[in-house]
Amino acid sequence: MSGSDLTVIGAPDIEAALQGHETQVIDAVKQAYETHARGASSLPHSSFLRFPDSDKDRIICLPAYLGDEYQLAGVKWIASMPGNVARGMERASAVIILNDRITGQPKAVMEGSIISKQRTAASAALASLVLAPGDPETIGFVGCGPINAAIAQFLAVTWPNVRRFMAFDLSRARADVFGEALLAYRPGATFTVAANIEDLLGECPMVAFATTAIEPYVDNLDACQAGATLLHVSLRDLSAGAILSSHNIVDDLDHVNRAATSIQLASDRAGNTDFVHGALGDILLGNVPLPLRDERRMIFSPFGLGVLDLAVADLVQKEIAKDGGGTRVESFLP
Repeated sequence: MSGSDLTVIGAPDIEAALQGHETQVIDAVKQAYETHARGASSLPHSSFLRFPDSDKDRIICLPAYLGDEYQLAGVKWIASMPGNVARGMERASAVIILNDRITGQPKAVMEGSIISKQRTAASAALASLVLAPGDPETIGFVGCGPINAAIAQFLAVTWPNVRRFMAFDLSRARADVFGEALLAYRPGATFTVAANIEDLLGECPMVAFATTAIEPYVDNLDACQAGATLLHVSLRDLSAGAILSSHNIVDDLDHVNRAATSIQLASDRAGNTDFVHGALGDILLGNVPLPLRDERRMIFSPFGLGVLDLAVADLVQKEIAKDGGGTRVESFLP
């Protein structure tokens, strides 16, 4: 490619590059967390574009730089429009732009929603490996949309001995479709749709929350099993009290303690963030020990860092380069 060319990578190429590569995606996310924890990154706060006629619709801008051996800069521009589900469309759509570190010139434009789903799922799977005391007997899912579908796929790979799954969703039809997809790549397992969240929490020592909730609806975790691992991916499901009564691990405290997350609600109530044990990257590097295992629940609250998108986008680029995929736009730049 000349200095003025640009590569455009669409969904079909990205899906092909990531298909069956869950382990590699988890490794890429782990390396990104560790690089960020070492301070070899730049991660401004995400910017939220909101709309005066909706408190649910938003478009988020996530700029990031990932150093060390990556030397990647870029941005993800991701829209979340819950009303799309009723329109028969995906809730989220996104684009990722990768820039040359030296010149700053854009070198690739990539469909971003697939990468975003996979890095989110890999983040949850990685946290489950670090935080859970062992194989959970049953894994539960609150919310049966595309994010938890991806998390289910990654957890099925991460925990191959688990044979029982359970889910809860406001739409029984959506939960049934979710279960069919899960069982397709875990033949022989059992899947149950819970009647309510309390039943699910009581049955599952590991639960992934991925909903479109904008304010907490789980007031307490009394129904949970002692020492349960909660992957709180959607960030706003749990009350401040539920957070304060648990062990809390985040991806980046400065990022997650904002935008009306459950972590921010808890810090507002407590007047501090002492209830947060540490960041996953620091635990991976050994800078922070795991919390002592007791009856308290272990909650992972990941804000979703742009450096993870860069790491997975880099993996996609390398896979596509092997087969000559993508579309080159010659002389894109002046």
